[in-house]
Amino acid sequence: MSAHNATQAERESMAYDVVVVGAGPAGLATAIRLKQLAADAGREVSVCVLEKGSEPGAHILSGAIMDPRALTELFPDWAERGAPLKQAVTRDEFLFLDETGAKATPHWLLPDCFKNEGNYIVSLGAVTRWLAQQAEALGVEIFPGFAAAEVLYDDTGAVKGVATGDMGIGKDGQPTDQFQRGMELHAHYTIFAEGARGHLGRQLIARYQLDAGKDPQSYAIGIKELWQADPAKHQPGLVVHTAGWPLDADTYGGSFLYHAEDGKIAIGFVVGLDYKNPWLSPFQEFQRFKTHPAIRKHLEGGKRIGYGARAITAGGLLSLPKTVFPGGALVGCEAGYLNASRIKGSHAAIKTGMLAAEAAFAALCEGRSRDELTAYPAAFERSWLHAELLQAKNFKQWFKKGRTVATLMTGIEQWLLPKLGIRTPPWTLHRKTPDHACLAPAATQPKIEYPKPDGVLTFDRLSSVFLSNTYHDEDQPSHLTLKDPTIPVAVNLKQYAGPEARYCPAGVYEYVGDPGAERLQINAANCVHCKTCDIKDPTQNIVWVAPQGGGGPNYQNM
Repeated sequence: MSAHNATQAERESMAYDVVVVGAGPAGLATAIRLKQLAADAGREVSVCVLEKGSEPGAHILSGAIMDPRALTELFPDWAERGAPLKQAVTRDEFLFLDETGAKATPHWLLPDCFKNEGNYIVSLGAVTRWLAQQAEALGVEIFPGFAAAEVLYDDTGAVKGVATGDMGIGKDGQPTDQFQRGMELHAHYTIFAEGARGHLGRQLIARYQLDAGKDPQSYAIGIKELWQADPAKHQPGLVVHTAGWPLDADTYGGSFLYHAEDGKIAIGFVVGLDYKNPWLSPFQEFQRFKTHPAIRKHLEGGKRIGYGARAITAGGLLSLPKTVFPGGALVGCEAGYLNASRIKGSHAAIKTGMLAAEAAFAALCEGRSRDELTAYPAAFERSWLHAELLQAKNFKQWFKKGRTVATLMTGIEQWLLPKLGIRTPPWTLHRKTPDHACLAPAATQPKIEYPKPDGVLTFDRLSSVFLSNTYHDEDQPSHLTLKDPTIPVAVNLKQYAGPEARYCPAGVYEYVGDPGAERLQINAANCVHCKTCDIKDPTQNIVWVAPQGGGGPNYQNM
């Protein structure tokens, strides 16, 4: 068979009642809830979950502190089932940093969104692996290493399923000896749970204009390290959050430092992708942050054992798109349900997966197929999650007015007003500018010089990527695609001093060549699938697509 005929050959197909794209907390909660409802009703419902990672949890990265509320609704006996929520939070600290000092906020002044009593420090990857075990025990079919590469539509324009990507395509775009045609998975309903900036979700939002009338979605990049702490310095259950240095007052961001079980510390840094200065490097800001006296004291004598990065969908309720369309729905961070003020999204992911499952199951029982699951957004609006997000609706918006105003107004909205019996702020702020349009020309911004890494507390990108266990088959087309290959040099380098080389936390993008003859080199094998480039590229010229199945990071305990 010729190369062209091989890639054009008809794909085999499989049919399910529900297909779920993404085996994260949202996708697995969807699948589990469907099977629970079917068992209770004595019905058969076929459910499959596609996962682009080599196993469930391989691409999962989060802080993470978990509010167990939604998990308790899904599995009231999660503790007896052995869920890996082992380290309860014992103490909260919130610090405002300047270059050398730290001011702690008195506990009585902390808004509830910054308090974590009753919550757990977890590895969300471990929680995801456990959820996958529960799902498989209920009869869910999980296919790891198979990336959903294409949305399929029926003759009416409704989503009828997805197709997995072809395997064994070489770097030249031609089939190799290992070529395998992708598979089509058809369903009555397809639930998309790809996480922040899912590449199929992005297409669906555009096709069905799901974001019409909404504030532009807002994102951040979260960069995380896992440390094995000096036993003398480990304080199980301690939670530290910071704001301030090293970021300037106009840049949204902050940090987390969690003393987890088994002597481990999870430390991370978050930078809003609406930042203005193209000289800023979120990775370098994180490394610099660790040198602060209030932070380095936790890490000294320890050893870094893990690294990763991930985009965070942080726009909140005002940026939430319409979540249903003919034949499917968006759940979890695919839609943007994370509560940025609480720095938590896993409880929202699980809850929205359950709500979508309940709507899909009711539709299947009524014999419906590929219509809009309007019961899902209606149930969300009646839920405790909607009330929680409504209280935090202005959180990210205030930060566009600077850190001082944002701190004051967050205190008013989430500390003072609730004490007065007012749960929802009576005013609403809107954002109009998408993150990629916030970058200013390099010539107008102060250049930032970052110190060299010491290899003990601070590190370079490549040694960091090594700890993420990232692997891609080198002989495949790049999954980091350019709409126009001339734009990086003509626009990004010329106007913004090549911001790709700084905002990518994995060293994927670098400009090489003599001055005046530079070109953008894309080291796609380094990619940790954070999606920052897809979001922050000022011309939206970079489009992230799924690589051939199983590629990417293989996070352990992240």
